[in-house]
Amino acid sequence: MQWLASLVFTIFLFAWTGCYAVMFIVVGPFMPFRARFRMARGWGRVLLAVLRITCRLDYRIEGAGNIPAGNHIALIKHSSAWETFAQVMMVPPHVWVLKRELTWVPFLGWALRLMRCIAIDRSAGKSAVQSVLEQGRQRLAEGEWIVIFPEGTRMPPGETRRYGVSGALLAAQNERLIIPVAHDAGYFWPRRGLYKKPGTIRVVIGPPIATAGREPREVNEEAQAWIEAHSRH
Repeated sequence: MQWLASLVFTIFLFAWTGCYAVMFIVVGPFMPFRARFRMARGWGRVLLAVLRITCRLDYRIEGAGNIPAGNHIALIKHSSAWETFAQVMMVPPHVWVLKRELTWVPFLGWALRLMRCIAIDRSAGKSAVQSVLEQGRQRLAEGEWIVIFPEGTRMPPGETRRYGVSGALLAAQNERLIIPVAHDAGYFWPRRGLYKKPGTIRVVIGPPIATAGREPREVNEEAQAWIEAHSRH
């Protein structure tokens, strides 16, 4: 039955996202960003509710009080498809860094552009980092948070890779904080799997990490150590 429930949710995920994207690109251009973000949060809220009903997979957030005033940079563990839509419930109104190929997908890509996402060519190396710094500076100046998956790709549970340094650089250059976000979603919803285990995903929002007067790589290593330590199941 869990396999069937997982299939039902996956079908709903694609259908709901497709329909919502069409509606979003019709009304989104006539709305301010904050209103568009509220729509995105509604999309995510429905997905999380249906996931809970069909697959008995829920979530809880710990450390919400660690989110400071102002707008900063959140680094989120990337181990599942779950956090790609659940992030709208974790962090205040934000834009996120993603691979540019997603913006080429009909309807979905157009909706992502309306969300003012920072699309990068991951194979571009230093120019990709520079793109994050330039676009990120503008988004921060406009009052939005930035969400980055610093591993750049989904990693199996218990594994990681060196975190990209663009988030720490962006924070240091703009006098912002790094907010580390850990979770164990990969144990319930594997990165390349249809099957979703029932249970409760634990999301932990960590204490802000100061960047002023520090080397970005040092900040990055601190963030990675905290996130990986708190992402264990």
